[in-house]
Amino acid sequence: MAITFDKALGIHQQALQVRADRAEIIANNIANAETPNFKGRDMDFKAILNGETGNVLEAVTTNTAHNTNVIHPDFAAELMYRVPTQPSVDGNTVDVQEEMAQFGQNTLAQQASFEFLNGKFKGLKLAIKGTS
Repeated sequence: MAITFDKALGIHQQALQVRADRAEIIANNIANAETPNFKGRDMDFKAILNGETGNVLEAVTTNTAHNTNVIHPDFAAELMYRVPTQPSVDGNTVDVQEEMAQFGQNTLAQQASFEFLNGKFKGLKLAIKGTS
């Protein structure tokens, strides 16, 4: 019976990528906290991992000079807008304290996914080497 990396690693590799993408989105919100009429965005982590939004995380690069560290336009269309707790006079919906809290929570979840993935790799390494 062959073991594939997808089966062996489970959902943690996808979760790690989604958490990295979410960190980028939250950082963008924080960076634009003073931009008039900027609308804070976020993603539905559970819906993405359940595949309810389709394959929006696949980036397509048509040129080697393209930057792959930017949110793919197809993915940006799937982002949700944050509902502000305190509307701003200039139309900005970013609450910096809320964004910082979300960023910290996302970082902890990303670290947990990394630790699970690291544990899976250690288990695979032990299975390959054996118990000698």
